[in-house]
Amino acid sequence: MRRAIGFLLNPIAGMGGTVGLAGTDGVVAEALRRGAAPRSAGRAVQVLSLLKDDDITWCTCSAPMGEDALIDAGIDRSTVLYRPAVSTGAADTKAACRAFLEAGVDLVAFCGGDGTARDVFDAVGREVPVLGIPAGVKMYSAVFAVDPPAAVTLIRETGRAPCRDSEVMDIDEGAYRSGRLAARLYGYARVPYLPERIQSGKQVFEQQDEERAKDDIAAFINEVMLPDTLYIIGAGSTTARIMERLGLAPTLLGVDAVRGGEVVARNADEKTLLSLLDRYPRAKIVASPIGAQGFVLGRGNQQISPAVIRKAGLRNLIVVATPGKLAATPLLYVDSGDAALDREVGDSFLVVSGYRMAQRKRVVHPM
Repeated sequence: MRRAIGFLLNPIAGMGGTVGLAGTDGVVAEALRRGAAPRSAGRAVQVLSLLKDDDITWCTCSAPMGEDALIDAGIDRSTVLYRPAVSTGAADTKAACRAFLEAGVDLVAFCGGDGTARDVFDAVGREVPVLGIPAGVKMYSAVFAVDPPAAVTLIRETGRAPCRDSEVMDIDEGAYRSGRLAARLYGYARVPYLPERIQSGKQVFEQQDEERAKDDIAAFINEVMLPDTLYIIGAGSTTARIMERLGLAPTLLGVDAVRGGEVVARNADEKTLLSLLDRYPRAKIVASPIGAQGFVLGRGNQQISPAVIRKAGLRNLIVVATPGKLAATPLLYVDSGDAALDREVGDSFLVVSGYRMAQRKRVVHPM
């Protein structure tokens, strides 16, 4: 069955992740100043290269907004329906999607993050299914494949896989950078659905029992902390409680580093973490999965990059989550950007869920 796929790429998506910026919208210059490298094109090529021999008619945008990635993936026959200016933005995404609609595509596949998802939804609404190839920093919307291989499967199943209504979230990046999560439901897009291949929307857990569980987890982690070990503390309210238990102010939506009961780096980027690991090779990483989505790595904590994880040692990754979060998160995922590292994780994590308590949770590798 021949399908027509509209493909577009946000060239700046995800650049803020490893350098400690909570997104890239409006801060591209700062991301570049900190040494950020483009990420989305590589993620797109990873998907497209596996689809180059499929019976697909590709509609796209010129140059870095789509055509270049298709060519790099070995797809040299596509129809360019939109030509953006040199510097691309939200208006270009919307204009390209309207051109895809006019061409009658069966699916709009986009490579980006939550901001790109919102712009795509603005243009197509519920007229055509959409699918996100994850390349942003946070990706709280439920329109993204769990990783690039899952996106390949979903694109191949266009027209056969059922579609479901999935949340598009509007994230205030300014608030996010200041350590406050301000998210609202923007709308429901139609998304092709196969189990374990589409991520869920983020959920926030604030019940009283959850708060008590965070305290119990923090008490246990503090009890076993070693004074001569560097602790890289990931983003989230559960990990923040560990910092608070030490009497330290956490970066709620960033990554902090602690040693000997003191902060040695606050809101650290990948470069800072690697430098600290040179200085303090004995280290552990504490991370918590995103509620309901289940991502332990690759969503909102790209500062803890594959290079950081390998340097600290995968065996030194500690995963923490409250029982309530785990009950609503039946499966865990990793999408670090390094497929070999993701496979090394294995098929489960032992997740600290209370004081001297843990649950084993399955890790899904879609392909």
